[in-house]
Amino acid sequence: MILLLIFLIFSAPVQESRFAAAQDECEPTSCHASGPVVRFPFRLKGRQPEHCGYPGFDLSCNPNNSTEFEFQFPVRASTRNIVLSISARATVQEIDYRSQVIRVSLFNGSCLPSRVPDVNSPASPFEMYYSYSPGTDGFTLFNCSGKPEDNYSDRVSCLDHGGFRVYAYRSYYSVTEASVSSCVKMYNISDISEVILYGPREYSVDNTQLYWSEPSCGSCEARGMYCRSKNNGPNNGTECFDIPRVPPEPKKKGLSKNVVIAVLVVSVFLTALVFAALCRVYTVWKRKRQNQRRIEQFLEDYKALRPTRYTFSEIKRITDDFKQKLGRGGYGTVYKGKLSSDIPVAVKVLNNIKGDGQEFINEVGTIGKIHHVNVVRLVGYCADGYRRALVYEFLENDSLEKYISSGKQSSTLGWEKVHKIALGIAKGIDYLHQGCNQRILHFDIKPHNILLDHNLNPKVADFGLAKLCSKEQSVVTMTAARGTIGYIAPEVFSRNFGKVSYKSDIYSYGMLLLDLVGGRRNFQANGQDSSSQVYFPEWMYNQLDKGEDIAIQIEKEDDSDIVKRLIIVGLWCIQWYPADRPSTKVVIQMLEGENMPIMPPNPFAPSKSVNTTSTSSEGSFISAQTSMSNDGMR
Repeated sequence: MILLLIFLIFSAPVQESRFAAAQDECEPTSCHASGPVVRFPFRLKGRQPEHCGYPGFDLSCNPNNSTEFEFQFPVRASTRNIVLSISARATVQEIDYRSQVIRVSLFNGSCLPSRVPDVNSPASPFEMYYSYSPGTDGFTLFNCSGKPEDNYSDRVSCLDHGGFRVYAYRSYYSVTEASVSSCVKMYNISDISEVILYGPREYSVDNTQLYWSEPSCGSCEARGMYCRSKNNGPNNGTECFDIPRVPPEPKKKGLSKNVVIAVLVVSVFLTALVFAALCRVYTVWKRKRQNQRRIEQFLEDYKALRPTRYTFSEIKRITDDFKQKLGRGGYGTVYKGKLSSDIPVAVKVLNNIKGDGQEFINEVGTIGKIHHVNVVRLVGYCADGYRRALVYEFLENDSLEKYISSGKQSSTLGWEKVHKIALGIAKGIDYLHQGCNQRILHFDIKPHNILLDHNLNPKVADFGLAKLCSKEQSVVTMTAARGTIGYIAPEVFSRNFGKVSYKSDIYSYGMLLLDLVGGRRNFQANGQDSSSQVYFPEWMYNQLDKGEDIAIQIEKEDDSDIVKRLIIVGLWCIQWYPADRPSTKVVIQMLEGENMPIMPPNPFAPSKSVNTTSTSSEGSFISAQTSMSNDGMR
């Protein structure tokens, strides 16, 4: 150890001289006196060599001596999970090297494509960050023949063609807020700046920020130092160095002084090491002693299934002052927290609380008294004035949406695991419908609300729209539609299709199953021109009905049966009328059965008039289920 430190001390002058020449030509510069200072990882083209910056971090001066930045901003389209490369030029307003954020004023960006390409574009080193908006769930584009009759859409004029106009909705809007009867859905997009989508606006032009994660120089800046590439190459990593202030004094030769310095450094280092070890041992011992009683109390509450009530100050302590955000939905923002050093939790802080906070009462009153392996566990809640929060068990694998949106759920999870996830979700919904004292209708079953634990076991979450009714009650009364576009059952949107009941959750589950298999997208059928597109679930039905294979990545022969079974069950669940859909118990039987379920009626055929007088819980599905039983299905 001593020899190593002495070697470093003596070799320091050699290393400094090696970088001296390179550092002189990489001195911080700017386009004009009041402009942002440009230094590593950025470089100013024409004034600094390439090795002064990091690839993709090139800036330039425009004729007005403003600092300019051209970058490829990634926009994710969920239709085929494609990353679009949108070019944008921006004027740099400020560079925060410590936070690794560059604030820009966008003035030009290319338009989104009218059709999503089939290839991925190269990734950008920058991510969009908004100071005025903590995040959204993206947008959904609709091609409309007329202007929607609501105030929640914005026109994307660069995509207009012929007599049609394109409008963008935030994807988390409920169907009660959107009017898209005269529109056709194009595709979903996320991670996009509103300035690129709609064009510059006065309130957002100067509030667009880009964040970079590599190279990481924030720790150097926090220590009052600068950052640079090792050995003048980006592939060799980065290192910190002192900010040059005055020319260094000539170093005096002499062995005795260097030896004394080395001995002092080693002594200080060893003393600090021993002191740090003692402090660490004491801190760990003290923390364990303080948390022991807290952990025991928590485990008692957890065992008794009693959610704990917390104050808002305790919520801030649990989340470390809301330091780590996990995500954001239509009803609040979710943060990661800890009740102790051994118990991680997820805390959802609700926003837009109105009146008595009915959504909050629903969630606490509903999930607080149920416990099932496939339903998320409510640990506690906060009702401190108008500030409300829910504390859940933390599930480290995020939501099912993460795997579906990646387009690689089959290769990442495997079809056997996908089948187990589908079965677990069905059992969780069946518990809500039949296992509680009162029947719980979820009304928002979708991939975002299915969380996965460390073993990838699914758990139904987010009961903000849930409704309770007795088990004997076959239908429920609703004053307004509730749910998410794309998963909402027809009868919830319009009573002309039937009465609202637990079958509405079955429809949403069916759409989730088809999402799990192949995603909700349009599919270009073979032998048809590029303008002929078929809704993907409809294409799956047509392929199975004709006895043809589904064009999905399948490695083993047994996986083909799993995929076919999931599709058939999903098609049964999305039958247009509630009476034609199975119950959750029948869904579980079809998923677990040895024999393949029979094909359902075509849910995409021209609709017939609904028999509004039918009160059968299974309806027309009874005859189909009888046929399946005759075929030996359990």
